[in-house]
Amino acid sequence: MTAAFVGIDWGTTHRRAVLLSRGGDVLAEHADAEGALACAGRFRPALEALLAHWPAAGDDVPVVMAGMVGSATGWQAVPYLGGETPLGALGRSLVPVAEAPPGRRWFIVPGYCIRGEAGEGEPDVDVMRGEETQLLGAMELLDAGAGGSPHASDGHYLLPGTHSKWVRLEAGRVVELRTFMTGELFAQLRERGTLAGVMRGAHGPVAAADPAFGRGVRAMAGSPPPALSHALFGARAHVVTGGLAPDSAAAYVSGLLVGAEWADARQRPSHEAPVRIIGEPALAALHAACAAHFGRSVQALDARAVQLAAWRALAREGAEP
Repeated sequence: MTAAFVGIDWGTTHRRAVLLSRGGDVLAEHADAEGALACAGRFRPALEALLAHWPAAGDDVPVVMAGMVGSATGWQAVPYLGGETPLGALGRSLVPVAEAPPGRRWFIVPGYCIRGEAGEGEPDVDVMRGEETQLLGAMELLDAGAGGSPHASDGHYLLPGTHSKWVRLEAGRVVELRTFMTGELFAQLRERGTLAGVMRGAHGPVAAADPAFGRGVRAMAGSPPPALSHALFGARAHVVTGGLAPDSAAAYVSGLLVGAEWADARQRPSHEAPVRIIGEPALAALHAACAAHFGRSVQALDARAVQLAAWRALAREGAEP
Protein backbone atom coordinates (compact mmCIF):
# COMPACT_ATOMS: atom_id res chain seq x y z
CA MET A 1 0.00 0.00 0.00
CA THR A 2 1.29 3.44 -0.95
CA ALA A 3 1.93 5.97 1.82
CA ALA A 4 -0.25 9.03 1.33
CA PHE A 5 -0.50 11.03 4.57
CA VAL A 6 1.36 11.73 7.82
CA GLY A 7 -0.60 13.01 10.82
CA ILE A 8 1.19 14.23 13.95
CA ASP A 9 -0.39 15.09 17.29
CA TRP A 10 2.42 17.35 18.55
CA GLY A 11 1.65 18.36 22.09
CA THR A 12 3.58 20.11 24.84
CA THR A 13 5.43 17.02 26.10
CA HIS A 14 4.63 14.21 23.67
CA ARG A 15 4.50 13.61 19.94
CA ARG A 16 2.37 10.90 18.32
CA ALA A 17 2.53 10.28 14.58
CA VAL A 18 0.76 7.98 12.14
CA LEU A 19 1.43 7.08 8.50
CA LEU A 20 -1.67 6.34 6.43
CA SER A 21 -2.15 4.73 3.04
CA ARG A 22 -4.24 6.25 0.29
CA GLY A 23 -7.16 4.15 1.50
CA GLY A 24 -6.74 5.26 5.12
CA ASP A 25 -5.04 2.12 6.44
CA VAL A 26 -2.45 2.53 9.18
CA LEU A 27 0.98 1.73 7.79
CA ALA A 28 3.03 2.78 10.82
CA GLU A 29 2.77 4.59 14.15
CA HIS A 30 5.37 6.34 16.29
CA ALA A 31 5.31 8.00 19.72
CA ASP A 32 8.09 9.77 21.60
CA ALA A 33 8.80 12.52 24.14
CA GLU A 34 9.75 15.06 21.48
CA GLY A 35 7.03 17.48 22.46
CA ALA A 36 6.97 21.18 21.73
CA LEU A 37 9.02 22.00 24.83
CA ALA A 38 11.75 19.51 23.99
CA CYS A 39 11.90 20.61 20.34
CA ALA A 40 12.13 24.36 20.93
CA GLY A 41 14.43 25.83 18.29
CA ARG A 42 14.76 22.58 16.33
CA PHE A 43 11.31 21.67 15.04
CA ARG A 44 12.38 21.15 11.44
CA PRO A 45 15.23 18.74 12.30
CA ALA A 46 12.92 16.93 14.73
CA LEU A 47 10.32 16.44 11.99
CA GLU A 48 12.89 15.38 9.43
CA ALA A 49 14.31 12.83 11.90
CA LEU A 50 10.83 11.41 12.40
CA LEU A 51 10.15 11.18 8.68
CA ALA A 52 13.50 9.46 8.16
CA HIS A 53 12.05 6.45 10.00
CA TRP A 54 9.46 6.16 7.22
CA PRO A 55 11.17 6.05 3.81
CA ALA A 56 7.75 5.43 2.24
CA ALA A 57 6.73 8.96 3.25
CA GLY A 58 8.32 10.64 0.26
CA ASP A 59 8.55 14.34 -0.48
CA ASP A 60 5.09 14.30 -2.08
CA VAL A 61 3.34 12.98 1.06
CA PRO A 62 1.59 15.76 3.02
CA VAL A 63 2.35 16.15 6.72
CA VAL A 64 -0.38 17.61 8.94
CA MET A 65 0.43 18.58 12.53
CA ALA A 66 -1.95 19.51 15.34
CA GLY A 67 -1.50 20.73 18.90
CA MET A 68 0.96 23.02 20.60
CA VAL A 69 3.26 22.91 17.58
CA GLY A 70 1.05 25.73 16.27
CA SER A 71 1.20 27.85 19.43
CA ALA A 72 3.29 30.92 20.21
CA THR A 73 5.72 28.63 22.05
CA GLY A 74 5.69 26.04 19.25
CA TRP A 75 7.12 25.95 15.76
CA GLN A 76 4.89 28.52 14.12
CA ALA A 77 2.11 30.57 15.69
CA VAL A 78 -1.08 29.82 13.76
CA PRO A 79 -4.12 32.10 14.27
CA TYR A 80 -7.13 30.58 15.98
CA LEU A 81 -10.37 29.89 14.19
CA GLY A 82 -13.61 31.27 15.61
CA GLY A 83 -16.69 29.33 16.52
CA GLU A 84 -18.33 30.28 13.23
CA THR A 85 -15.94 27.89 11.41
CA PRO A 86 -17.34 24.33 11.50
CA LEU A 87 -15.07 21.45 12.41
CA GLY A 88 -15.73 20.01 8.96
CA ALA A 89 -13.83 22.95 7.48
CA LEU A 90 -10.55 22.17 9.28
CA GLY A 91 -9.18 20.42 6.21
CA ARG A 92 -9.65 23.63 4.24
CA SER A 93 -8.14 25.78 6.99
CA LEU A 94 -4.69 24.21 7.25
CA VAL A 95 -1.79 26.66 7.46
CA PRO A 96 1.42 25.89 5.50
CA VAL A 97 4.64 25.72 7.48
CA ALA A 98 6.81 28.64 6.40
CA GLU A 99 10.02 26.71 7.10
CA ALA A 100 9.07 23.72 4.94
CA PRO A 101 11.60 22.87 2.20
CA PRO A 102 10.55 23.75 -1.36
CA GLY A 103 8.00 21.32 -2.70
CA ARG A 104 7.15 19.81 0.69
CA ARG A 105 3.56 20.03 1.92
CA TRP A 106 3.76 20.55 5.66
CA PHE A 107 0.74 22.02 7.42
CA ILE A 108 -0.48 22.95 10.92
CA VAL A 109 -4.08 22.65 12.04
CA PRO A 110 -5.35 25.90 13.60
CA GLY A 111 -6.90 25.74 17.05
CA TYR A 112 -10.09 27.46 18.17
CA CYS A 113 -10.80 30.59 20.18
CA ILE A 114 -14.33 30.66 21.60
CA ARG A 115 -15.75 33.83 23.09
CA GLY A 116 -18.76 33.80 25.35
CA GLU A 117 -21.31 36.53 25.79
CA ALA A 118 -20.21 39.54 27.77
CA GLY A 119 -21.73 39.58 31.22
CA GLU A 120 -21.32 42.00 34.08
CA GLY A 121 -17.55 41.41 34.12
CA GLU A 122 -15.01 40.50 31.46
CA PRO A 123 -16.36 38.52 28.47
CA ASP A 124 -15.50 34.83 28.69
CA VAL A 125 -12.79 33.61 26.29
CA ASP A 126 -11.17 30.19 25.96
CA VAL A 127 -8.81 28.47 23.53
CA MET A 128 -7.72 24.99 22.46
CA ARG A 129 -5.10 23.47 20.19
CA GLY A 130 -5.11 19.80 19.24
CA GLU A 131 -8.45 18.88 20.78
CA GLU A 132 -10.24 20.21 17.69
CA THR A 133 -8.87 17.30 15.66
CA GLN A 134 -10.21 14.81 18.21
CA LEU A 135 -13.61 16.49 18.07
CA LEU A 136 -13.52 16.26 14.28
CA GLY A 137 -12.73 12.55 14.59
CA ALA A 138 -15.56 12.01 17.06
CA MET A 139 -17.94 13.81 14.73
CA GLU A 140 -16.81 11.61 11.83
CA LEU A 141 -17.35 8.40 13.80
CA LEU A 142 -20.64 9.32 15.45
CA ASP A 143 -22.28 10.77 12.35
CA ALA A 144 -21.20 7.79 10.27
CA GLY A 145 -22.51 5.42 12.93
CA ALA A 146 -25.87 7.15 12.77
CA GLY A 147 -26.19 6.55 9.05
CA GLY A 148 -24.74 9.91 8.09
CA SER A 149 -27.08 11.97 10.26
CA PRO A 150 -25.48 15.45 10.35
CA HIS A 151 -26.42 16.15 13.96
CA ALA A 152 -25.76 12.80 15.68
CA SER A 153 -22.52 14.22 17.08
CA ASP A 154 -24.17 17.25 18.69
CA GLY A 155 -23.83 17.45 22.44
CA HIS A 156 -21.34 17.61 25.28
CA TYR A 157 -17.74 16.38 25.19
CA LEU A 158 -15.03 16.09 27.80
CA LEU A 159 -11.35 15.75 26.88
CA PRO A 160 -9.52 15.23 30.19
CA GLY A 161 -5.81 15.79 30.60
CA THR A 162 -3.30 18.34 31.80
CA HIS A 163 -5.81 20.97 30.71
CA SER A 164 -9.25 19.41 30.72
CA LYS A 165 -11.59 20.64 27.97
CA TRP A 166 -15.38 20.71 28.15
CA VAL A 167 -16.97 21.35 24.77
CA ARG A 168 -20.48 21.62 23.39
CA LEU A 169 -21.08 21.01 19.69
CA GLU A 170 -24.10 22.15 17.71
CA ALA A 171 -24.43 21.40 13.99
CA GLY A 172 -20.72 20.63 13.76
CA ARG A 173 -19.64 23.88 15.41
CA VAL A 174 -17.98 24.54 18.77
CA VAL A 175 -20.48 26.70 20.63
CA GLU A 176 -19.06 26.38 24.14
CA LEU A 177 -15.57 25.71 25.49
CA ARG A 178 -14.38 25.63 29.08
CA THR A 179 -10.86 24.65 30.15
CA PHE A 180 -9.80 23.45 33.60
CA MET A 181 -6.16 23.18 34.68
CA THR A 182 -6.94 20.00 36.60
CA GLY A 183 -3.97 17.86 35.64
CA GLU A 184 -1.49 20.70 35.94
CA LEU A 185 -2.82 21.78 39.33
CA PHE A 186 -2.70 18.22 40.65
CA ALA A 187 0.92 17.82 39.53
CA GLN A 188 1.93 21.17 41.02
CA LEU A 189 0.18 20.53 44.34
CA ARG A 190 1.78 17.11 44.59
CA GLU A 191 5.29 18.44 43.92
CA ARG A 192 5.47 21.66 45.92
CA GLY A 193 3.58 23.85 48.34
CA THR A 194 1.46 23.29 51.40
CA LEU A 195 -0.14 20.05 50.26
CA ALA A 196 3.00 18.40 48.88
CA GLY A 197 4.02 17.01 52.25
CA VAL A 198 0.73 15.20 52.81
CA MET A 199 0.29 14.07 49.18
CA ARG A 200 3.65 12.33 48.88
CA GLY A 201 2.44 9.42 50.95
CA ALA A 202 0.92 7.76 47.87
CA HIS A 203 2.61 6.77 44.63
CA GLY A 204 1.30 6.04 41.17
CA PRO A 205 -1.93 7.11 39.50
CA VAL A 206 -5.18 7.60 41.38
CA ALA A 207 -7.71 4.79 40.98
CA ALA A 208 -11.36 5.55 40.30
CA ALA A 209 -12.39 3.00 42.93
CA ASP A 210 -10.28 4.60 45.68
CA PRO A 211 -12.67 5.61 48.51
CA ALA A 212 -10.65 8.78 49.11
CA PHE A 213 -11.23 9.87 45.51
CA GLY A 214 -14.97 9.40 45.96
CA ARG A 215 -14.83 11.32 49.23
CA GLY A 216 -13.21 14.26 47.45
CA VAL A 217 -15.83 14.16 44.71
CA ARG A 218 -18.66 14.13 47.23
CA ALA A 219 -17.14 17.16 48.94
CA MET A 220 -17.56 19.09 45.68
CA ALA A 221 -21.03 17.70 44.93
CA GLY A 222 -22.78 19.88 47.46
CA SER A 223 -25.14 22.60 46.32
CA PRO A 224 -23.52 25.03 46.21
CA PRO A 225 -20.08 23.39 46.15
CA PRO A 226 -17.38 24.78 48.43
CA ALA A 227 -14.80 27.21 47.10
CA LEU A 228 -12.10 25.04 45.58
CA SER A 229 -9.12 26.71 47.31
CA HIS A 230 -10.85 26.26 50.67
CA ALA A 231 -11.63 22.61 49.94
CA LEU A 232 -8.02 21.98 48.90
CA PHE A 233 -6.63 23.34 52.13
CA GLY A 234 -9.14 21.11 53.87
CA ALA A 235 -7.13 18.12 52.61
CA ARG A 236 -4.24 19.18 54.82
CA ALA A 237 -6.54 19.91 57.72
CA HIS A 238 -8.10 16.43 57.47
CA VAL A 239 -4.65 14.78 57.47
CA VAL A 240 -3.13 16.71 60.38
CA THR A 241 -6.23 16.14 62.52
CA GLY A 242 -6.33 12.42 61.76
CA GLY A 243 -9.43 12.45 59.59
CA LEU A 244 -7.59 11.37 56.44
CA ALA A 245 -4.69 8.96 56.06
CA PRO A 246 -1.60 10.55 54.43
CA ASP A 247 -1.51 7.88 51.74
CA SER A 248 -5.10 8.85 50.78
CA ALA A 249 -4.50 12.58 50.46
CA ALA A 250 -3.52 12.50 46.78
CA ALA A 251 -6.67 10.61 45.83
CA TYR A 252 -8.78 12.99 47.90
CA VAL A 253 -7.24 16.05 46.22
CA SER A 254 -7.78 14.43 42.81
CA GLY A 255 -11.43 13.95 43.72
CA LEU A 256 -11.72 17.62 44.65
CA LEU A 257 -10.18 18.81 41.39
CA VAL A 258 -12.10 16.48 39.10
CA GLY A 259 -15.26 17.08 41.11
CA ALA A 260 -14.86 20.83 40.62
CA GLU A 261 -15.18 20.32 36.86
CA TRP A 262 -18.44 18.44 37.25
CA ALA A 263 -19.74 20.94 39.78
CA ASP A 264 -19.19 23.65 37.18
CA ALA A 265 -20.84 21.55 34.48
CA ARG A 266 -23.92 21.25 36.68
CA GLN A 267 -24.35 25.02 36.36
CA ARG A 268 -24.24 24.97 32.56
CA PRO A 269 -27.15 24.65 30.09
CA SER A 270 -28.36 21.08 29.45
CA HIS A 271 -26.71 20.00 32.69
CA GLU A 272 -28.45 16.61 32.58
CA ALA A 273 -27.32 15.67 29.07
CA PRO A 274 -24.92 12.74 28.53
CA VAL A 275 -21.22 13.55 28.24
CA ARG A 276 -18.92 11.88 25.72
CA ILE A 277 -15.39 11.39 27.10
CA ILE A 278 -12.36 11.28 24.81
CA GLY A 279 -9.24 10.40 26.76
CA GLU A 280 -6.93 7.78 28.17
CA PRO A 281 -8.80 4.93 29.93
CA ALA A 282 -7.52 5.80 33.42
CA LEU A 283 -8.64 9.42 33.17
CA ALA A 284 -11.93 8.43 31.56
CA ALA A 285 -12.57 6.05 34.46
CA LEU A 286 -12.01 8.83 37.02
CA HIS A 287 -14.52 11.06 35.25
CA ALA A 288 -17.05 8.25 34.81
CA ALA A 289 -16.91 7.60 38.56
CA CYS A 290 -17.30 11.31 39.20
CA ALA A 291 -20.24 11.58 36.81
CA ALA A 292 -22.13 8.96 38.81
CA HIS A 293 -21.99 11.21 41.89
CA PHE A 294 -23.52 14.04 39.84
CA GLY A 295 -26.22 11.89 38.24
CA ARG A 296 -24.77 12.21 34.74
CA SER A 297 -24.38 9.48 32.14
CA VAL A 298 -21.21 9.20 30.06
CA GLN A 299 -20.07 7.54 26.85
CA ALA A 300 -16.38 6.73 26.51
CA LEU A 301 -14.91 7.15 23.02
CA ASP A 302 -11.64 5.42 22.14
CA ALA A 303 -9.00 8.14 21.87
CA ARG A 304 -6.94 6.32 19.23
CA ALA A 305 -9.96 5.56 17.04
CA VAL A 306 -11.07 9.18 17.29
CA GLN A 307 -7.63 10.52 16.33
CA LEU A 308 -7.34 8.14 13.38
CA ALA A 309 -10.77 9.20 12.16
CA ALA A 310 -9.62 12.82 12.29
CA TRP A 311 -6.46 12.10 10.28
CA ARG A 312 -8.47 10.23 7.68
CA ALA A 313 -10.87 13.14 7.36
CA LEU A 314 -8.02 15.63 6.99
CA ALA A 315 -6.26 13.39 4.48
CA ARG A 316 -9.46 13.21 2.47
CA GLU A 317 -10.46 16.87 2.59
CA GLY A 318 -7.27 18.86 3.06
CA ALA A 319 -3.58 19.08 2.24
CA GLU A 320 -4.22 19.13 -1.50
CA PRO A 321 -1.38 20.24 -3.80
